Amino acid sequence: QVQLVESGGGLVQAGGSLRLSCAASGLSASRYTMAWFRQPPGKEREFVADDIWLSRTTDYADSVKGRFTISRSNDKNTVYLQMNSLKPDDTAVYYCAAKSRPTMNPGPETYTYWGQGTQVTVSS
Repeated sequence: QVQLVESGGGLVQAGGSLRLSCAASGLSASRYTMAWFRQPPGKEREFVADDIWLSRTTDYADSVKGRFTISRSNDKNTVYLQMNSLKPDDTAVYYCAAKSRPTMNPGPETYTYWGQGTQVTVSS
């Protein structure tokens, strides 16, 4: 049974930091491309960052480059998203996702497994 469980969300002031965690079970995160997406209120789900196991590379949305860092702990089967210098525009529900094979299309429709999401709210 595959399960992804996000945690670490909350309310922070602009300029603050949060660290999100995604604990995976039923799959080995070390052999999956893992990603973070987010969905702001009233908007479409958007890509934030990924960690592609096959190529051992990471990608970031332009809006978070230099502020967010995706990483993984293989022994804990957990993926993290360190978020620094948070802005009100970062307010969203953040979702962890996984897929077994990389694709040219980085969109959410290419991901197989999803967590339930964790709310991040950044006040001005």
